[in-house]
Amino acid sequence: MEKADVWPSKNAENLDPDSVSIWPRMEPFLLGVLQVAPSSKFSLHYLRKMATYVRTRDGCFPSLSWPMWKHIACGKLQLAEDLAWLYFETFDLFTSHSTADRLEWAESLSQCLSKSELDQQRGKMSVDTLQFLLFLHIQQLNRVSLRNSLIGEEWPSHRAHSPPEREAKTNTQNKNWDDQAHLSFVQSHLVELLELLVEPEQLSESGMIPRDCQISLAAVRNLGLLLEGSMHPGSSVQPVHRLLSRGPLQMHAGYSALNHSFPLYQLIACIQHHLTSNPFGITSCLRSGKRVAWAQQVEGGIKRAKIARNTHLAPAGSKMVLMSQVCKQTLAKTSDKMTGANIKIHRCSDAYIYLLSPLRSVNVDKCRDCTVVLGPVETSVHVHCCQNIRVVCVTGRLVVGASSRCILHALTPTRPLLLPGNTEITLGPFHTFYPSLEDHMASVGLAVVPNLWDHPLTLGNDSVKASANPDLTCYRLLPPEEFHMLVVPFQMEGDTCEVPGGLAPRYQAALDDKQNRIQRWQKTVMEAGLNKEQKGKFQELVEAKFYTWLQETGHRQELDSLIPPSVSSLQVSNGCSVTEMPVNKVMFVKTGETIEQSPMAC
Repeated sequence: MEKADVWPSKNAENLDPDSVSIWPRMEPFLLGVLQVAPSSKFSLHYLRKMATYVRTRDGCFPSLSWPMWKHIACGKLQLAEDLAWLYFETFDLFTSHSTADRLEWAESLSQCLSKSELDQQRGKMSVDTLQFLLFLHIQQLNRVSLRNSLIGEEWPSHRAHSPPEREAKTNTQNKNWDDQAHLSFVQSHLVELLELLVEPEQLSESGMIPRDCQISLAAVRNLGLLLEGSMHPGSSVQPVHRLLSRGPLQMHAGYSALNHSFPLYQLIACIQHHLTSNPFGITSCLRSGKRVAWAQQVEGGIKRAKIARNTHLAPAGSKMVLMSQVCKQTLAKTSDKMTGANIKIHRCSDAYIYLLSPLRSVNVDKCRDCTVVLGPVETSVHVHCCQNIRVVCVTGRLVVGASSRCILHALTPTRPLLLPGNTEITLGPFHTFYPSLEDHMASVGLAVVPNLWDHPLTLGNDSVKASANPDLTCYRLLPPEEFHMLVVPFQMEGDTCEVPGGLAPRYQAALDDKQNRIQRWQKTVMEAGLNKEQKGKFQELVEAKFYTWLQETGHRQELDSLIPPSVSSLQVSNGCSVTEMPVNKVMFVKTGETIEQSPMAC
């Protein structure tokens, strides 16, 4: 028996079975499901055929190699190769890999100089076959139901009326974050999910599941991709196969230790009976998560933002921080408590947000007129329904959907994914740094190469393509003449003193040209021969012009909001003054004067 499967046996058999809870895991839905209507080729009909096919072909089971998935996706399902790779890569991105493995893989890819070499390297990659089938099936989470979108209820209906407001908003709701949507999906599709795990010889000639069908423990172990649970509230989180094969649920699920299998329909009934919403999901975090306080850094009667987290109690993979309604403020945080968390930034406006810690994922949802600067994000940064925002990130993948007039500066080993509904998107190179950036990148397995920020993919329902002509698409690449560096305005400890990997030659040349112009201007002023009175008048004119520019561009607010209130007035949620808080100190800087302040605990 594997050590990982050892069950805490003390009084386990005497526990009440009804105290056991099973719930959908957050990350497969949050990070694995693309926020677009799925390909029609991922219907249950096709996945059933694929489930049978993969068990009879070399290179398909128990691990599915990229060449065989490419053969199935392109040859059988008629998907574009880029779309096939997108799903394959997405599944691999959120599954567990060591940072060393990720860095080694990045180095191997960076050495590929041709498409044939790239294909050869990709050919070494494989995924768990049954879990990949489950992953393809949950893409149906964002399937658009025609009847529901028309009438918002079961069809046919005797009542003819306009769809209710809640239903009318379905297309803009983010189901990937909605734990109630995850629960509803699993409840509705549990039979289908388990059917994909059943061995083909268990099925009847017509493909139906007989009443006496058995499913092996090895197959149920793959269900752990989607489900987990606990023996009772407050106990440790366990994979679903452990809960079902040991302890109080063993008899209820019908597990046979002799055959290492379950009666399928008894197993389904058992899971359905104990299925509940995720106690570490967004609903629970909003209701009972720890509220986070921080210094409000703009004077006046501005509504305080709402920030909550569950990082103090949630297991790895379920840690989240929710930030909502940060308005006309600058928020800067670097905290170990944010490390590895999934971050949601929701309905923020006219704000400057710096989250300088290694993160698991970030979703920027329904924000406008904001700048968001992030530490390295291990899996993905998703920008959804935003207007006029700037996001600066190092990330495993950048995804943008239903957004307009946004500028994204990224360092990413995968091609940025542009979903439907985007307009006036600008993609630019990553253009900033902070002292601990490279250490943070190494901790999440992100390297400086390959960097594919300027090779986006545009995705429709059944197709994905690389846009050859930016003028005819929803995006453009940032022209070098519009490029400027971004300075993170805080002092921190660390060794990074330049943009990791440097800048592309055309952007470095643009910066050098600007610097030369500044030097020529300074030389012109020095050689003008102005007397003291003329120099004073000239200084006043330049400063007046500069302050007018600050006001017109909105940068005045950004500078003003960097100055914290009086240190003596700052209080955190436990009543201690900020100056008493230890470590991770951040320096707020203005006109050469530093004011020491510890960041709010997150």
